[in-house]
Amino acid sequence: MPTYEYRCKACGSTFDVKRPMSESSAPAACPQGHDDTVKLLSMVGVSGLAGNAAQPAQPSGGGGGGCCGGGCCG
Repeated sequence: MPTYEYRCKACGSTFDVKRPMSESSAPAACPQGHDDTVKLLSMVGVSGLAGNAAQPAQPSGGGGGGCCGGGCCG
């Protein structure tokens, strides 16, 4: 069951609620009883590396000095 994170506008506390995806947009009261809450955007599990997280980015090709990497001197 997914966990959704909320922040209470009245007291500023942040809290989690486990509920089915079908109830993801339903309002949630904070543990102190306030009803003025907002669901926060969660970034859990989002990655742009598609399994290559352990490998650092490699510099692009090219080489040689000069003002533009050696490609314009010829």
